[in-house]
Amino acid sequence: MVGLTVVVVLLALVTGLLWAFQRRLVYLPADGPVPAAADVLPGARDVVLQTSDGLALGAWFVPGADAAAPAVLVANGNGGHRAARAPLARALAARGLAVLLFDYRGYGGNPGSPSEEGLARDVRAARAHLTEREAVAPDRLLYLGESLGAAVVTELATEYPPAGLVLRSPFVDLAAVGSEHYPFLPVRALLRDRYRVAERVATVEVPTTVVLGDADTIVPPRQSRAVAAAAAGLHRLVEVPGADHNDPVLLDGAALVDAVVDLAGG
Repeated sequence: MVGLTVVVVLLALVTGLLWAFQRRLVYLPADGPVPAAADVLPGARDVVLQTSDGLALGAWFVPGADAAAPAVLVANGNGGHRAARAPLARALAARGLAVLLFDYRGYGGNPGSPSEEGLARDVRAARAHLTEREAVAPDRLLYLGESLGAAVVTELATEYPPAGLVLRSPFVDLAAVGSEHYPFLPVRALLRDRYRVAERVATVEVPTTVVLGDADTIVPPRQSRAVAAAAAGLHRLVEVPGADHNDPVLLDGAALVDAVVDLAGG
């Protein structure tokens, strides 16, 4: 009886700690320093995004081959900062596309603390910069979301549909992927942030490509396939054999870059 009591107390303690500190497990920002855009990406420039709640976020813009080039809004995963996505931006720019890399609040030296509501504001600031400051027409704007970023751009697409949507390693929802890693905890009951990707992508009627690695140990491939199956406008499902979640081939490899270029009409 004493042993059972200890187990219950320990579970209650762990559950309480997860409730209080869960966002530290979900969001893994790198503070920086973030180098100047031109030091990393030739032709790129530093820009500042203004969120609806008054934050100024650092970002990099890489112009396209010409003024009419499609542009790609890149939403990062939950770790690091935009400098880690420089090879992706370089590869997309080499194919003639304009690219915006940005960091969420709390990432890359930005002010604020990340949350689902906060990241929704951040990605809207990124889109507004492209359409208002860089004069990118909505019909040539693509969204590319990486893992958690796939959830961020899918939510954005429900309000501001893009010309095309690329979801790399998306999960069904945050609780589903959390339950994979913490099967002994009531994750769905505990989570503050939900990120319902499959539910939302079913309402987004734009060409959508899902890219996954079939050896992903972070987001189970079956979840990414479920997102593809739910997509109202599925264009392609691209499976990269033997690729894990953070393998270079999924970060900036040919399969991902080609998927974006294909949706851009290249």
